[in-house]
Amino acid sequence: MAAMSRMYGTTESFGGFEVRQWSPGDPLGDPDTQIHRLSTDYEGDQTWAEQLGLYLQQPGAAQMQGLVVGYWSNDILMDADPDSEMVQPLLRVLFINDISSEESEVSWIENTHLTPLAHAFAHLTHLGIRGGNRLELPDLKAASLETLIIGAGGLSAERVRQVMQADLPELRHLELYLGTQEYGAGSAAQDLTPLLDGQRFPKLRALGLKNSDHQDQIAQILASAPVVRQLEVLDLSMGVLTDEGAQALLDGTHLGALKSLDRHFHWLPDGMVARLQAWAAAQGTELDIADQQGREDKWRYVALGE
Repeated sequence: MAAMSRMYGTTESFGGFEVRQWSPGDPLGDPDTQIHRLSTDYEGDQTWAEQLGLYLQQPGAAQMQGLVVGYWSNDILMDADPDSEMVQPLLRVLFINDISSEESEVSWIENTHLTPLAHAFAHLTHLGIRGGNRLELPDLKAASLETLIIGAGGLSAERVRQVMQADLPELRHLELYLGTQEYGAGSAAQDLTPLLDGQRFPKLRALGLKNSDHQDQIAQILASAPVVRQLEVLDLSMGVLTDEGAQALLDGTHLGALKSLDRHFHWLPDGMVARLQAWAAAQGTELDIADQQGREDKWRYVALGE
């Protein structure tokens, strides 16, 4: 078991901003370079909503361009009205549930219908979400959104289809932790079909379809998909990638323009690793193929499940 691969911490930077923890009484940081993470303690006296109220009273709060929602304990945070005082006119960067594995396993994190929250911020450019339980993103439309990252131990087929159907004309970076069936994953490779011709998100330059127990099938459909021609970065890491998927990538016809290919955490033998390294060197592509898992293991798993 690769325990460290299953660990995750709080976000240090997001959307081009340094993320700083904020506690009541602290001054706010530089709105041009920093955003704040608000979180509570499991047994703390103050609710997350109360902490948010104090944060919004600080001088300069309306000028802060982002917000990171950390651990919120037992608050009914996700049922909050998106049209409430949380809305800040300049907010462009939002990360929901930036909760570390020490605070909660990712499979325990609860979400809700987040489309209204995303729509409440007209200038949103970066949206990060952690946790797949109860997550809903139907009819998502965000005219300015450039980055969407959803981290989970398992995303349902319906959730993947909702993302594939979203209206995001400026999307440049899409990263989905698809996960494993044991923790709620239900998507199949065909659920990604709307993405493949490159028309759904024409400005997409970085794509991560990762942490999947059907990573081989994803590699196979992407290997010759037109969307790859427009990509600079392709991330197929953290999943159950074996010889079958790696060979499909080597045989692919559209991967030569990639600047970066991430396949760290994989189940490949030394020979295939060497072949991929030779391919990347010949193409001039940066390759991350670290964290090789044991070929003798009968049970193969994704890096982030529970």
